[in-house]
Amino acid sequence: MYVDLLTLYFLAIGTLLASAGLTIWESKTHPTRRRELRILAAGYTTLALGCVAVMFRRDLPGISGGAICNLIFLSGYLLILNGVAALGGKQYRAFSLGLLALMALVWVGGGTRWQDVVWNYVSAFPIAVVSGLTAREMLRCEGMEALHSRRIVVAVTGIHALLYLFRAIILPWLVLAYGPVVQTVSSKFTLYEGVLYSVILPMTLLKLIREESHGHLLRESRTDYLTRLGNRRWFFEEGGRVIARRGGQGPVAVLAFDLDQFKGINDLYGHKTGDHVLKSFAEIAQSVLGHRIVLARIGGEEFAALLVGHDALRAESLGDTVGKYFAEVIATGTAGIALRATVSVGLARYENKVPDLGDILAAADQALYSAKSLGGNRVEVARPGKVA
Repeated sequence: MYVDLLTLYFLAIGTLLASAGLTIWESKTHPTRRRELRILAAGYTTLALGCVAVMFRRDLPGISGGAICNLIFLSGYLLILNGVAALGGKQYRAFSLGLLALMALVWVGGGTRWQDVVWNYVSAFPIAVVSGLTAREMLRCEGMEALHSRRIVVAVTGIHALLYLFRAIILPWLVLAYGPVVQTVSSKFTLYEGVLYSVILPMTLLKLIREESHGHLLRESRTDYLTRLGNRRWFFEEGGRVIARRGGQGPVAVLAFDLDQFKGINDLYGHKTGDHVLKSFAEIAQSVLGHRIVLARIGGEEFAALLVGHDALRAESLGDTVGKYFAEVIATGTAGIALRATVSVGLARYENKVPDLGDILAAADQALYSAKSLGGNRVEVARPGKVA
């Protein structure tokens, strides 16, 4: 089906303005990304204005029509670059102003004599550069590595960059070899691709923001608000995955921690001090055990850690180190108060076939109860009969 250029321009204008409106609306429901979304919406709107301007390009005198249209288009792409870069905490303000100034000088210097050359070929190069930078910023955006929509954004902006690089470098030679018909075909193809770009990129970026928001909510649902460790739900989900990846084989160990006389600390010093004690323990345990360990707060003053491989074999020593270090740090003062706080530790270790994580934790809890009954501030290992 044949679609004339005017219809394609109207399609591009409509999709870009619709995308801008949807993006502004989305910014109201994602306040943490409001600034980035509004920059992107401004970019789509600016590209739509460029499409409007290009339909009247030849009605303006001299080089002004081509220069104005090109600079509007370039501004739109630069806004999109800045919006994507802002997702990763970066900005391209100086670069954007410099590139716009440089392109304006190109039009003033060469546009008068070679207006068609600048419009058809030279003006495509900065758009290719900006689109390539947009793809790079999306590829390097921290915190979005696992989001599937990120790959689509990289692909769309990368393809857009290659298309405009083709227009800037290869197309002039093809036109010289095969005549103006190649230029006409290229212009139509560019518009078709532009319409797809104006639909796919904004919708994918909106999906990316939603995926990021959903991921944040999911992480919060699995994170303890006070210590910022994983919570009980996360411990069983992540721990189950770790054990499954090992095919249910050992060595695997669980350390169950319980702060001794914690209720007395809350009653005597207040809940604020109690919270500081909990956060101090979480930081110490994380420091001693390492960040690769599955460590979670599974109850009020109860914590659990899943260790595998070499870490599981030295779990008793690690548990003892956590307890000693915690007692020393708390004794030197926390929240401005020096107090006595210790931790009891129960250990369950499996060398061969590993049972369900719930059973391992139950065995570690039994050992923990033994440590508590013996006065606390010690590590107790589950009885051999409890361990496979």
